[in-house]
Amino acid sequence: MIVNEDFLSKLRQSFKLNLYEVKIWTALLSRGTSTAGELSEISDVPRSRTYDVLESLEKKGFIVMKIGKPIKYLAVKPKDVVEKAKKVTKLESDSHIKKLGNMVGTDLFNELELLYNQGIDFVESSDLTGSIKGRHNVYLHMENLMKNAQSSICLMTSAKGLARKSETLKHTFEELSKKGVKIKIAAPVTKDSAEAVKELKNFAEVRHLDKLDARFCVVDGKDVMFMLMDDNEVHASYDVGIWATTPFFANALGNLFELAWNGMEPSHKALKKL
Repeated sequence: MIVNEDFLSKLRQSFKLNLYEVKIWTALLSRGTSTAGELSEISDVPRSRTYDVLESLEKKGFIVMKIGKPIKYLAVKPKDVVEKAKKVTKLESDSHIKKLGNMVGTDLFNELELLYNQGIDFVESSDLTGSIKGRHNVYLHMENLMKNAQSSICLMTSAKGLARKSETLKHTFEELSKKGVKIKIAAPVTKDSAEAVKELKNFAEVRHLDKLDARFCVVDGKDVMFMLMDDNEVHASYDVGIWATTPFFANALGNLFELAWNGMEPSHKALKKL
């Protein structure tokens, strides 16, 4: 049986199976029911491994063993496999999240903190910088920077960027607002960003950006993150952010932000014009 390698690769990633497992599974799907020997032959999986693979697939709910002589195997409906895989993934994810949530305060976590604090003493301030690839990773790092904010956050972004940040960072902004952190957001107030503006203006001061095209944030006048590319032209996977702890540059960028901010229209006025 010849199966496209790209198809097998996608199955492996989607269902977390190894190569032999996807070969045996697809072979059985194509036959409906079959013996181990037949599956070994048509899938090109060594017979010595076939029984182990079939046992693994049975435990995972991909196939069913039929009692009889010779023993045959029956493929489970793909729809049922997907539903079971979703449930297993959710259970594993919930369990892992719970373990991570309970880690803070443990001896293991305290040792990690000790290692970090000892190491950070040897880091020059100029070394506290890095390049982060992928919009998801950029937003995660931006959220971590913001969570540690003590006094202020200045954020400049695009209309679509504001909509995405509202979805990702809304709860962070809410918590920071309760702590008294002053949040200023400059972004184009358009149909793409209107809902985000309405949500975020409860936690931040939002103004309409129409003469600049930039994406950056400044936290407490010392941490900076700025994006290198136009988010209308780059795929999310290739978006790149530069992060740096640099009070000199952060203050300079913050002052430029304030100069532009003073000339921006308040969001409630801009919303009325839509």
